[in-house]
Amino acid sequence: MSLSTAESAPPRAPSPAVRRPWLLVFGAVFVCSWSGNQFSPMLLLYRDVEHYSAGVVTSFLGIYVLGLAPALVIAGAVSDHIGRRTPMFYAVCFGLMGSLLLALGEFGSVPIYLGRLVAGMSVGTAMAVGSSWLKEVSSAPYDLRAGKGGRVRDAGAGARRASLAFTLGSALGALVAGSIAQWGPWPEVLPYALHAAATLPFLWLVRRPPETVTRQAASAGLRARLAVPSARHRRFVRVVLVCGPWLFAACGLSYGYLPVLLGDEAGGLGLAYATALSVIALVSGALIQPVAKRIDSTSSARGIVVSLATLAVGLSVMIAAVATGRLVVGAVAGVVFGAGFGIGLVSGLLEVQRIAPPADLAKLTGVFYAIAYLGFAVPTILAALTPPFTTIGLLLVLMVLLIFSTLAVLASYRKHLPDG
Repeated sequence: MSLSTAESAPPRAPSPAVRRPWLLVFGAVFVCSWSGNQFSPMLLLYRDVEHYSAGVVTSFLGIYVLGLAPALVIAGAVSDHIGRRTPMFYAVCFGLMGSLLLALGEFGSVPIYLGRLVAGMSVGTAMAVGSSWLKEVSSAPYDLRAGKGGRVRDAGAGARRASLAFTLGSALGALVAGSIAQWGPWPEVLPYALHAAATLPFLWLVRRPPETVTRQAASAGLRARLAVPSARHRRFVRVVLVCGPWLFAACGLSYGYLPVLLGDEAGGLGLAYATALSVIALVSGALIQPVAKRIDSTSSARGIVVSLATLAVGLSVMIAAVATGRLVVGAVAGVVFGAGFGIGLVSGLLEVQRIAPPADLAKLTGVFYAIAYLGFAVPTILAALTPPFTTIGLLLVLMVLLIFSTLAVLASYRKHLPDG
């Protein structure tokens, strides 16, 4: 079986009608990210109102990963040889379809399972393809702020915009769904209807940014097209992959596990507290973006190390929150976790963009996110081990592992830098 390959498209000036094409790509990634995280605050509602068991509620989360993980890898590979626009159009379609299915959740669990599966496909495609597309349209000649010679004054703009679209979309999804579920009308329908309404225009808007990849005939087989040679780069293996899982472990701990641990203290406002922690962590991750840009270094792993160190501080604050039962301390942990996540996501994407050649960019981005998403399993593992072990004891073990990961990155701090 043969497939076509792709190379970076020859530089073309953007259409006068699209002066800032990155804004449209940003918006598409934003609504796709919204589709993925709007479900998180709804878990308590499905448990308490629809009376689904803890196992069924957990499976709603698990099937999301079944859609997300393959999309991260496959969509990236597909977009590297057919272009960015078509996969991103399907990402928007998947996000819209997911919300429409979830809005039928009152009729049984099947629409919820299908909606979560499709939402995972939307987020996975948007993260792999959208991040790469944002990087490309943030460069000359597509970004009109670019300097002469095809260089952009802000070389990290693409990675930062991708991270910002993901974090802000995820934050808004949690805020809208959680607020309506706690206080609003039609809590099992309205959150998804609002997302569908916001997503609908992007079925047209996502077709307007310029295509940055051209299709060229080639005889490479499917296996060769799915291969990611740059994933074996020592810098990627010894620095980026070490950090990756900790980023989403921080997300899972801060707004997935911590609200459960402090549920008794939150009382009847448990859903609101879980929503608040989601928004706090993700907004913190978004606000740290300008700082993350300055921390990142092309000659060292400074950004990754600062991220891991910040996550260690966040884990310490979380341990204090669990030990004292103080809701405000839990909120502080969310702020610190979010900052570490934001720094690490920007730095990780910049490392990927420096390592990957144009033909591998979306594929390597997908591999990075797929590995990073493994961190979301950390709360599930901790919950399964409690008992016989105590929560604080397991968090201390996690702290030791985090310190070892930081030391491993320090060992390759200035090593294996990409050529150029």
